[in-house]
Amino acid sequence: MSELNGVMMQYFHWYLPADGSLWNEVKDQAETLAKIGVTSLWLPPAYKGVGGGYDVGYGVYDLFDLGEFDQKGSVRTKYGTKDEYLKAIKAAQKAGIRIYADAVFNHRLGADEEEEVDATPFNPDNRNQAIGEYQKIKAWTGFTFPGRGDQYSSMKWHWWHFDAIDYNVYNTEERAVYLLKGKEFDRNVDLEKGNFDYLMGCDLDIANPEVTGELKYWGEWYLDTTNVDGFRFDAVKHVSADFFQEWLGHVSHHAQRDVFAVGEYWSYDVEALHSFLETTNGNVTLFDAPLHYNFHKASKSGNSYDMRQIFDNTLVQDQPALAVTLVDNHDSQPLQSLESVVEAWFKPLAYGLILLRREGYPCIFYADYYGAHYKDRGKDGQEYEIWLDSHREILDQMLYARQHFSYGDQYDYFDHANTIGWTRLGTEEHPGGMAVVLSNGDAGSKLMEVGQANRTYIDLTGAIAESITTNDEGWAEFRCAPGSISIWIPEGSHGVDGLG
Repeated sequence: MSELNGVMMQYFHWYLPADGSLWNEVKDQAETLAKIGVTSLWLPPAYKGVGGGYDVGYGVYDLFDLGEFDQKGSVRTKYGTKDEYLKAIKAAQKAGIRIYADAVFNHRLGADEEEEVDATPFNPDNRNQAIGEYQKIKAWTGFTFPGRGDQYSSMKWHWWHFDAIDYNVYNTEERAVYLLKGKEFDRNVDLEKGNFDYLMGCDLDIANPEVTGELKYWGEWYLDTTNVDGFRFDAVKHVSADFFQEWLGHVSHHAQRDVFAVGEYWSYDVEALHSFLETTNGNVTLFDAPLHYNFHKASKSGNSYDMRQIFDNTLVQDQPALAVTLVDNHDSQPLQSLESVVEAWFKPLAYGLILLRREGYPCIFYADYYGAHYKDRGKDGQEYEIWLDSHREILDQMLYARQHFSYGDQYDYFDHANTIGWTRLGTEEHPGGMAVVLSNGDAGSKLMEVGQANRTYIDLTGAIAESITTNDEGWAEFRCAPGSISIWIPEGSHGVDGLG
């Protein structure tokens, strides 16, 4: 099975407990996940972050410490030890699940030493506008990794390996992005804030051959050490796009196999995503952030949202083979940096739109499958307690339908503002077909062709109790309840009674 016929799961969320248990959980759940139809897992960053055993992983300190060295106050990471990580990967792959590792190439945090360097302060909101004179600053830019020493890599990082930083020890009150001596912001990055090369911490200078050489070497080491099947690239809009093409080609050649890659280009401007895909020659897929935004907007708008527009200006509509579709993720969940929640009532509809259609590579979010409960402070400084519903039952039903009935030609019936539907006609290997109808308003129905004459269908979700029988031409009026989705499959289909 190729990646783009499978189902990915993002197997973490931002607020997982920092108890070092995730890698063991992956190992223990691998066979169960494979049975329900998950074919790949995107795992969180496995290397040591500035927060040690509490770091989610994006505050990268040492790419070579996978929970093996006593650094930043702990040996293990938030998710466990290196040994547990490697065992989890092997268990998942044995069950038939591919593993994608999270790779952060944009920044470093938690330097071991301060260094003096000349720099120019720029406006954080407009990186094309200098706001001060070229001056001497002191920055945390020396990474010597005293806990690891020279094991796996002897390279130490210094100011000349970075483009910019945002903290000057000599002037801690100034709000600025400091462009370091002899540097310039990367080109071929997102144009937000004039130039969005700089995101946080010590921004890597991708034009520096020592930097690119070390990142390529790390990729070789990581594949040799872990045998992962692919990578999820973090924050790609902040790094020169052509580097990802270069890096992926290098590590794939080293491994002598295809290495899958998906990038996080978090922009709702689909043209920006197209530009990245063109630069990388289609070798790096992208998460469909514009589709997520449509889901978010639809969930907030209730029945005033025109469901015929749900795929407008999305990557999956324009380039389905390069779109990884998603409903929510760790950044969009409540109280996080890109908070743009898809409301709970709409999530079954949204997941139906990515799991039960032909186009795209769908990704299920851990917190949507298992639920989540946590507390944190919002941007207003207030503390909030968050409960996220588990949608496991409906997701298991959708995964079952995808495995057994989501095959063959797809006919769309997107001809009503609130009620839309589609059918899959099946194949010789997977006969019977399937009809899906959903509504963001009142109860709805849709006259659709499923390609099976005089055949009885039942709603897999159980929302509609009565069966429906097609006519002599294989058409029927398929129904759904208000604000919900129904999945119509042939009555008596093998194994349905044992679902869940």
